[in-house]
Amino acid sequence: VQLVESGGGMVQPGGSLRLSCAASGFTFSSYGMSWVRQAPRKGPEWVSGINTGGRTYYADSVKGRFTISRDNAKNTLHLQMNNLKPEDTALYFCVRSTSTLADYDSRGQGTQVTVSS
Repeated sequence: VQLVESGGGMVQPGGSLRLSCAASGFTFSSYGMSWVRQAPRKGPEWVSGINTGGRTYYADSVKGRFTISRDNAKNTLHLQMNNLKPEDTALYFCVRSTSTLADYDSRGQGTQVTVSS
């Protein structure tokens, strides 16, 4: 299993970023996928997930601002993040979900998102 995130960076409050995750080494379409983030000195926080049928789920903290999507033909997961806030600053991981979308058995190396003026 290999998950490689990209698209992070530094943005001002109110800005947007689009994260991508390239998946390989497993049958991507057969797994739910999620994004998890970890801010400095805090534990991991589940952000958003998408099941094999394409149904999407969001943490309350990002609902209405973030959009998760998947392209099974390209084995790619995306997270469109709009109206970013300083509290969104974290290392964002793409994860392969297991029994629930919030549980996972594999993750990438992460991509840093920093929201600051």
